[in-house]
Amino acid sequence: MSLPAAPGLGFKSEHFPAIRESRPDLGFFEVHAENFMGDGGAPHAMLTALRADYAISLHGVGLSIGGPGPLDGDHLNRLKSLCDRYQPDSFSEHLAWSSHGSEYLNDLLPLPYTDETLQRICQHIDHLQHFLGRQMLLENPSTYVLFEQSTISETDFLAQIVRRTGCGLLLDVNNVFVSCSNHRTDPRAYLDAFPMHAVGEIHLGGHDQEDLPDGPLLIDAHGSEIADPVWTLYADVLARSGPLPSLIEWDNDVPEFPVLMAEVERARAVIQGSRNALAS
Repeated sequence: MSLPAAPGLGFKSEHFPAIRESRPDLGFFEVHAENFMGDGGAPHAMLTALRADYAISLHGVGLSIGGPGPLDGDHLNRLKSLCDRYQPDSFSEHLAWSSHGSEYLNDLLPLPYTDETLQRICQHIDHLQHFLGRQMLLENPSTYVLFEQSTISETDFLAQIVRRTGCGLLLDVNNVFVSCSNHRTDPRAYLDAFPMHAVGEIHLGGHDQEDLPDGPLLIDAHGSEIADPVWTLYADVLARSGPLPSLIEWDNDVPEFPVLMAEVERARAVIQGSRNALAS
């Protein structure tokens, strides 16, 4: 299964009445897996209704694929039950870690790009894909520090993971802009080196900015409209790749549904522009 090459939205329960009333023209909804790991109740009633009408992308935030220890067995079992129940068209997780032993940190933390971490992450992804019986997409992170220990560029690190495991990639364009801005590097050069052939989904979101003495610090906040430079990068990506499933992420300070649909329509126009360019 795969998502349609169309815009999608991250599902928020407060928007369910508007969705049921308006039946918006969307390619898919994306939901955070951890929000639906209970056995029943209103969350599952809403997701069942959405699944009847739309493709579903399941996005995990708690597996800690980059963590030093083995993947949590209980979490894997809950995730597999969720995948078996809803048969999502896509499943994705992050190139990050968020737990250490029994401690869980509510964040997606970076890791050094070394041969050791590459081997560990590939082992985790092999285990996950075999356990779920499906391919996963791995999302590039937003980063705020660089590790002196790193010996591999992020794009090459991702490319090697794809080659070794057969996973796909989720390209978060805002994360590219945030990371490259923070590290004073060129986001287009990053995209030139990105293994675009493996991309199965795109994320687009808003960011915050703090002005520091040595320049701006961008924060991947998911609480505002998508910035114009990110839209420009997104158009560059689709010019390289052609149309791709593209999610509008807005997780904090969530606005009314029409505000989100305005972002959807902007993404739809970019997708259509790339489709027209391919046809000409």
